[in-house]
Amino acid sequence: MSKSILVVDDEKDIRISLTGILEDEGYQVLTADNGIEALECARLELPDLVLLDIWMPGMDGLETLEKLKTLFPQVTVIMISGHGTIETAVRATKLGAFDFIEKPLSLDKVLISVVNALRMKELRVENEELKRVVANEYEMIGSAPVMAALREQIMRVAPTTASVLVTGENGTGKELAARSIHYYSLRRDRPFVAINCAAIPEGLIESELFGHEKGAFTGAVAQKKGKFDIADSGTLFLDEIGDMSLRTQAKVLRIIQERCFERVGGTKQVKVDVRIIAATNKKLDEEISQGRFREDLYYRLNVVPFRVPALRERREDIPLLVQHFVAQFYRREGREPKIFHPEALNLLAGYDWPGNVRELKNIVERILIMTPGRTITASDVPELLGAPAMADFFEQRPDGIPIVGTLREAREGFEREFIIQKLEENDWNISRTAEVIELERSNLHRKIKSYGIDVRK
Repeated sequence: MSKSILVVDDEKDIRISLTGILEDEGYQVLTADNGIEALECARLELPDLVLLDIWMPGMDGLETLEKLKTLFPQVTVIMISGHGTIETAVRATKLGAFDFIEKPLSLDKVLISVVNALRMKELRVENEELKRVVANEYEMIGSAPVMAALREQIMRVAPTTASVLVTGENGTGKELAARSIHYYSLRRDRPFVAINCAAIPEGLIESELFGHEKGAFTGAVAQKKGKFDIADSGTLFLDEIGDMSLRTQAKVLRIIQERCFERVGGTKQVKVDVRIIAATNKKLDEEISQGRFREDLYYRLNVVPFRVPALRERREDIPLLVQHFVAQFYRREGREPKIFHPEALNLLAGYDWPGNVRELKNIVERILIMTPGRTITASDVPELLGAPAMADFFEQRPDGIPIVGTLREAREGFEREFIIQKLEENDWNISRTAEVIELERSNLHRKIKSYGIDVRK
């Protein structure tokens, strides 16, 4: 569909000339010879662009511009003047004009300005759409009471500058909660910077967080800004903060207290204004009692404590999450979405989801990719979830019910067999396995050790 342009000028020759050249370029052209007629035409047609003369009898161009922007804020306006002054151009710009063209008109300049104005309008629309998509991406999906309470907490704390500590199991969406807090905060237009404290070697964590000066250590050939620098005026998300060393904890505590730090190898005080959101799947009170986490840092971070519930605590949200992941996947892939049959959803809702929302998302995407039909049935789900193999994990009674002492034992038994299976699939490569199951390598090491799994074979 061609773009529409409204030409407003009291000179008939100008209207005819601009109409001809714009129609030759494929635009739909409307005309008006005064401000009143221009406002009425804009009300009826809402053009994509207005070319507006400043000097007209009655309501002049600046008054017309002011009324246009009041009534139709999204309209783009280019001003035309035969007696332009700097003051007039400045006033027109302040009133919202995109550009200012002087008479006699250069048709090439008019066309360039029109193309630029329409392109800018398209970018503005795209930007608004991206903002809408981003808002959906950071929305905490779910109608369960625990999720309603979490969303209410987020909306209460987001506009403040308070530090937040988010706890919850792996895969529950702790980073999503942090991004949601940032998105609804006054810092939303500033950076959101995330760093996984467990994924960075101890020798590099300080350089990642605080940056370093040239020559601070071997390989430091230039000054490097750290995450605190990059997140200045925004939000820094410290994921898995329970894995941070005591030495680094002390430096983070100092930044929170003094809002300044020194780069590695430097002496200059760098001032920053950063909101800190931390997350962990550990019980920090136990870490404190074991001497592995600073109590003073805990109280600094735990100003507003959040807990993201496990997926098994809100099974009623699984159909909503599946619908969300399906829409997300096909928005990314650009194809028509598939539909989950109610029986398939019931199977998903009955699973315990040890990997929580992250595991559900991966399974949904795997089903969408591997199922050829448009409808996902119950038969498409069990094999992917590994439900048939569950019977092999435990000793069976004659009636088929597994014999285990407690729910915890059942869960641990499944998790051990799941880890062994994934290690076998990845040739016992721990790093690759950790990446596949989306678990931090250090956490996988701990589970392998606690379950007595022999990886040397």
